[in-house]
Amino acid sequence: MLKKEFGMTLFLTTHYLEEADALCDRIAIIDHGKIVVIGNPTDLKDSLGGDIITLAIQKDEDITDLVSKVEHVKSVKKENGSYIIKSSNGELTAPLIIEALRKSGLVVTKLSLAKPTLNEVYLQYTGKSMRDAEESRENVMQQRVAMRRARAR
Repeated sequence: MLKKEFGMTLFLTTHYLEEADALCDRIAIIDHGKIVVIGNPTDLKDSLGGDIITLAIQKDEDITDLVSKVEHVKSVKKENGSYIIKSSNGELTAPLIIEALRKSGLVVTKLSLAKPTLNEVYLQYTGKSMRDAEESRENVMQQRVAMRRARAR
């Protein structure tokens, strides 16, 4: 309301990325005092390369080549018995993958589709999750308090 009515720019600092996603037109991710990326929430999430499809199949068989040929698939990576697939449009791609696997006689035992989040953007650009960053800050603060107490003795 303030932005529209008065043409104001408002700054919000938060560690709650869902809050930033919902309230902000532009977001800057800062790591160690430096801006590492800036943009609107949609563009930042799109910069990760699309939706993430995770799937597992019944047989222990490499399906990387088969899935790579499915329309809208950008990348396929096998990780801990599951496949992590990036797609430009997960809702269209997941059924196509299932159909391709079914035609090859393979059974899907697990499938999930996730849209990128700002938490994943933060991880991509800083190399750590927001939780890791918070825990790191807490450790530093605890160490400072302990040092102050030790000096006071």
